[in-house]
Amino acid sequence: MHTIGNKLVNYPLILLCLIATGCSQTPKEPLTVNTQPDNYTDFDRYKPQYPHASSRLKFKNNTPKSPALKNTVWDRLLSLYSLPEIDNARIDKEVEWYLQHPASLSIIQQRAEPYLHHILNEVEAKNIPGELALLPVVESAFVPDAYSHAAASGLWQFIPSTGQEYGLQQNDWYDGRRDVYASTKAATTYLKELSETFDGDWLLALASYNCGKNRVKKSIEYNENRQLPTDYWSLNLPKETLDYVPKLLAVAKIFAHAEYYNLHLERIPNKPYFEVVDVKSPIDLRKAAQLANTPYDQFMKLNPGFNRSCTAPEGPHRLLIPINNAQTFKYKLAQLPYDQRVDFHRLQREKQQVAQHQTPKVAVSKPDVTAPAPIHNTRYKIKTGDTLLAIAKKSDTTVSKIRRLNHLKGNTARLGTYLKLPDDGKAVATNTAKNPLTKVKKPTLANTITYTVKPGDTLWNISQRFSVSPKDLAAWNNMTLKSSLVAGKKISLKPTSRQQYASASASVRLIRYTVEKGDSLTGIARKFNVSIDDLQKSNPDLPSKGGVRYGQKLKIIVSESPT
Repeated sequence: MHTIGNKLVNYPLILLCLIATGCSQTPKEPLTVNTQPDNYTDFDRYKPQYPHASSRLKFKNNTPKSPALKNTVWDRLLSLYSLPEIDNARIDKEVEWYLQHPASLSIIQQRAEPYLHHILNEVEAKNIPGELALLPVVESAFVPDAYSHAAASGLWQFIPSTGQEYGLQQNDWYDGRRDVYASTKAATTYLKELSETFDGDWLLALASYNCGKNRVKKSIEYNENRQLPTDYWSLNLPKETLDYVPKLLAVAKIFAHAEYYNLHLERIPNKPYFEVVDVKSPIDLRKAAQLANTPYDQFMKLNPGFNRSCTAPEGPHRLLIPINNAQTFKYKLAQLPYDQRVDFHRLQREKQQVAQHQTPKVAVSKPDVTAPAPIHNTRYKIKTGDTLLAIAKKSDTTVSKIRRLNHLKGNTARLGTYLKLPDDGKAVATNTAKNPLTKVKKPTLANTITYTVKPGDTLWNISQRFSVSPKDLAAWNNMTLKSSLVAGKKISLKPTSRQQYASASASVRLIRYTVEKGDSLTGIARKFNVSIDDLQKSNPDLPSKGGVRYGQKLKIIVSESPT
């Protein structure tokens, strides 16, 4: 009886232990992920139960449990985590999206492998949170030559003006925003400065990195004036910025708890992937890839900052070489005479290819002097007495083309409406001139330049043409750096020196380029130093996703200063 009594007393204790054990191992609100890619066999065998994204999992000191992942970049990355634990529905939403798209995180890991060790070096050197090493996931998905609609470029997506502010050169030969080595140093420096601007608040710093610190400051001031909270989660910010920080925190959370979320972490050793080699003079990039015993496409993933087939004549003369091939590269380079480093025939062919498609330069040494500018789908306003036949004759095109372009069923159009006129490579009539010429008057120093936007123009291209700041150009016209330009719109420029006025004579050229074998949209953009977004604007028939095809004809709008 006593024994039985002891057993009965022990049953509640055992039951309590079982309940406690179950609570510690079983998530309160399981989330079943049903969408898995066909090529993920591990996922096809079963459908795991993921913990709800709002489960409070700590970031700090969460190293991978698998012994196979010790001494990897993941082990090092997680040891550098320092952001506070945050429970927020906006993070939950992003976590759940990634859990339902596991292939995306697998691809990102493969892309990140060449860069993560170097990024972690800079993160440690700047003493910033380790989570920020994952910022390229949100910015560029670890594509080193990525472009955005706002003319941002590179792993860290610097816009031109901010890139210049942080020492990233941008010219015909080289774009430092795409330089993995230089842009990572610039980005970590920029992030560190932003955190200091906001008294160590890293969420406000990240928001500022996305939408600008002035935008964040204005939102903080707005809340302060109304005695509202001024933390990141309480601010009225652009939609993109509202999603931006939660995305990073969600990615950081998933990588911190990879086993918990059933995410396979690729084994990436915690050691340098590349060595920085100073070659001290220009060198042909294909020849450099051969010296490094590295396929050209892989070589350019480490050195995407160069726009042409050769490194920049004025530098930088820095190349990133796969660590296992660095000694071989340096030995072979030492044996190569300086006069054999550059394939001058290749460079000459590139120059000839550009020159043979060159259009007349825009001359502005006299008032009202103009030259044909590249036009695509020019707009024409219908005036009294106009007919489609008369417009077609003046535009050197046909009625059928105008009807097809404007989806007209008959031969009439309403007074005051606008027609799109096709560009057949010939002059097109407009209401204000005999042809659609871009007029840039040479003003006195007291005057303002009025410039008519052409197809393919961006704030960056125009600012470079007139040697002014993109920020100033946007401010003069009540725009932002992300504003899109509409062909035909007139904008004002206010240069302050004769040197800047002289730069207005920069040429605008329309290049008609035939896609060659091996060409890609990224490669063509790099060759002519234009953005992919500009290429797509100049060629509306290009698919939003996908590449170019052999033999395809492209229009490329470029601008250069007169030689």
